[in-house]
Amino acid sequence: MEPEQNRTTRATLDPLLSDADLPDAAFEANWRRAYRRRLLIVGVVLTVWTASIEARLAYLQIVRHPAYLAKATDQQTAVVSLPAKRGEILDRNGEVLATSVDVDNVIASPRAVADDAGTVDALCEAFANCTQEERTRLTATLATNQGRGSAYATIRRAVSPAIARRVAALELPGVWLESETKRFYPKRELAAHVLGFVGRDHRGLGGVENAFDGQIRGKDGRALRLNDALQRSYESHVELAPTAGASLELTIDQTIQFFTERELRTAVEQHQATAGTAIVMDVSTGDILALANYPTFDPNTPGSVSNAQWLNRAVQEVYEPGSTFKIVTAAAALEEGVLSPSSLIDTSPGVIRVGRVRTVEDTHPHGVLTFEDVIVLSSNVGAIKAGWQIGAERLNRYVHRFGFGEVRAPDFRGVSGGKVWRPELLDDSALASVSMGYQVSVTPLQMVTAASAVANGGTLFQPRIVRAVIRDGRRELVTPAPSRRAISAQTAATLTAIMEQVVDRGTGKQAQVSGYRVAGKTGTAQKIIDRQYSKTDHTGSFVGFVPAGNPSFAILVVIDQPRIGGYYGGTVAGPAFQRIAEASLRHLGVPSTSNPAPPIVVTTDATLMRRTIRDASPAPVRQVVSFSAVMPDVVGLGARDATRVLTRAGLAVRVSGRGRVISQSPDVGTPVESGDTGVIELGRVPAVRLTAPGGGGGQ
Repeated sequence: MEPEQNRTTRATLDPLLSDADLPDAAFEANWRRAYRRRLLIVGVVLTVWTASIEARLAYLQIVRHPAYLAKATDQQTAVVSLPAKRGEILDRNGEVLATSVDVDNVIASPRAVADDAGTVDALCEAFANCTQEERTRLTATLATNQGRGSAYATIRRAVSPAIARRVAALELPGVWLESETKRFYPKRELAAHVLGFVGRDHRGLGGVENAFDGQIRGKDGRALRLNDALQRSYESHVELAPTAGASLELTIDQTIQFFTERELRTAVEQHQATAGTAIVMDVSTGDILALANYPTFDPNTPGSVSNAQWLNRAVQEVYEPGSTFKIVTAAAALEEGVLSPSSLIDTSPGVIRVGRVRTVEDTHPHGVLTFEDVIVLSSNVGAIKAGWQIGAERLNRYVHRFGFGEVRAPDFRGVSGGKVWRPELLDDSALASVSMGYQVSVTPLQMVTAASAVANGGTLFQPRIVRAVIRDGRRELVTPAPSRRAISAQTAATLTAIMEQVVDRGTGKQAQVSGYRVAGKTGTAQKIIDRQYSKTDHTGSFVGFVPAGNPSFAILVVIDQPRIGGYYGGTVAGPAFQRIAEASLRHLGVPSTSNPAPPIVVTTDATLMRRTIRDASPAPVRQVVSFSAVMPDVVGLGARDATRVLTRAGLAVRVSGRGRVISQSPDVGTPVESGDTGVIELGRVPAVRLTAPGGGGGQ
């Protein structure tokens, strides 16, 4: 029965309704249960929905907060590296060989580019030289990255100022300009292998750019870049300023470098050779005045040539030096007293058997030669016999004294030490090969350094390419480092005189420089092809120094595989040496050292007449009084003849001035010991003007 309260309520609400008009109690109860059930379901759904939203918000704001914050930061800001400006590279006279300049790169954010095709068309129109290949690449770059979250793509690097202005004027969505520094080599190919080049990461690749990268590069900075909704940068804040790198002052003289590269290229092309190398070295310090390889490359566009052309053949590639290595054999023989310049060696019949089946020939038979002429005429037979007399242990010692088989060039990277024999492995056959410059591999830098040791009186210097480091406005000099004494001054003087004869009357005549005394040595070696010596492929080289009495520099020229015009070192490398030396001497203002024509003198001074008008033939090698050596009289002789006389007397020679000998020290007849130094001063002997009797002057 329905409760009384419900009835009262129903009547109160609607007094016009009778009990017959109202639903019965069962219906009322069912309706109320259904209502409560639906209300409960709705409440549960709302509760679950609300809880889900709260859970999702909590997940996004708490769990995923760091990730979304990073993503927002990535979209709105970017931390960019500010590359430090690399220091300049200068030659020894302050001429800029490498510097850094500011350039603009065209950058795009593919996800912010709305119209791929339109953007590519507009950019190619601004570039004006857009190839079909580049157009395809740009289309692929923008399309591939679209919608994948990419915010950065390099469109083109180092555009010209005109292109940069046109791109900026387009105001393309998702495209902007970004400035960076780019390495620039104003002399183009000049000294390319010395300098090396810089990669896109601003790190040095090859040459001094790599060897001194830590000093030149400086320290990078960083900046915070703010981007708009189209990923265009509208503001930047420098957080850490970059620090510029130090500048390097090289030992290179750009003028001598130019001469060297020009003449090397001429020689390689003239003889259709595979390649060539030339080095000019200051003999008194080890400074490299020029270093050239051909073929070469432009370090501004290193990618335009094969990687093989980046190779610095002067320090990284080895070759068998051939007869230029006889300098070492001669030095060992003279220093150890095994042979003297006048010692006789029988080279007949121009061929010698080495081992059981091997024979070595001279270009033509020479017969009996002095040891001096063995070197002058470059007799292989004579060199082998000299090497056998020296012996394996002693010859090997001098090979190392001259720096072969060692890496002694810290200013370069990837330097080869060459290959030399261990003394216990030097049997007669190997010793014969080494004596004439075979079965030993050297770098061109090692060879010119050895020749410089002979030129400067016997000191082997460590070759260097960096002369000073300029940092924060201060110039810090790099001190030349003498390595060690290779040979005595006396041996160096004797060997210099022999090398002069190589150029005067031997195999190096084409290296003669008009007005200057030249000392040098030719070299020709067969190349090893397929593990055997080739009959057609050779290496021709010439190494020497000038002026011979007081050298300014040594020069080495190596021509690899000449095809036409001969292959001997004196023929293919000697003329290149001559042209490099002549131009460099003129550039440095080195005075002529050749003997001037003797003046015609009329005088009543018998002593002066005896000293100025005399037989040009050398004086006796030694004057012996009571079995003691004494100082010969060389006053009035030319420099070449005087030097020859004194060196044969066992003296080291120091020369000053030009012309003929006007004074000497010690005085004539002074007892001297082997190894003492003789000083000669050169000058012009004044002629006496003829005067007519009675004081009348002639016109």
